[in-house]
Amino acid sequence: MVSKQKILIVDDDENIAELLSLYLTKECFDTMMVYDGEEALAAFDSYRPNLVLLDLMLPGIDGYQVCREIRSKSQTPIIMLSAKGEVFDKVLGLELGADDYVMKPFDSKELVARVKAVLRRYQPSKTDHSAEDKGKCVEYPGIEINLTNYTVMVDGKNVEMPPKELELLYFLASSPNQVFTREQLLDQLWGYEYIGDTRTVDVHIKRLREKIKDHKSWKLGTVWGIGYKFETK
Repeated sequence: MVSKQKILIVDDDENIAELLSLYLTKECFDTMMVYDGEEALAAFDSYRPNLVLLDLMLPGIDGYQVCREIRSKSQTPIIMLSAKGEVFDKVLGLELGADDYVMKPFDSKELVARVKAVLRRYQPSKTDHSAEDKGKCVEYPGIEINLTNYTVMVDGKNVEMPPKELELLYFLASSPNQVFTREQLLDQLWGYEYIGDTRTVDVHIKRLREKIKDHKSWKLGTVWGIGYKFETK
């Protein structure tokens, strides 16, 4: 019997938490609800969820700090929930390692779809490798980016990164030396709901550069005032 994927729901509004649990349980997920930051950190270690739905405005330890502490020890996907719409909140959440950001009030079907999409990116199909895998893998000296199994190897070592960072790196590397504007990257990788929030791209490029240093044959290049490219020599 296949075990259910586990979702940790962290929200100080018990009604919202129960509603989320109801939606996800109907989709055959196992859920656990906690209502503050301290409980969230303890539950993360004991429950070992496949994904965390994390409200930002929590009593005590807030969602930003919870995200920071989880990300310091795990790449488990995190979707942040917040009624606050300022760009600053979204960018800070992404900088801390969140994989997605959903505004309240949210549509239940959209939220479930986002949960499934993030989980698919973290747990891709293990079957039908071969030709299809090659079609979703780009290689340069010292680096291999595989979109089928979501791995990045640099100098033979696996580099852990959330799906959106990997997808951005793959997209740029698939078109070497082609310059993409921030708006083009947003449209291709994030979709319409992020259009206008170009700092999202900057945050992910910054995080990629922290993990992948320039190589003598290639680098992540900035074209000032325009956007980014995967530059090869």
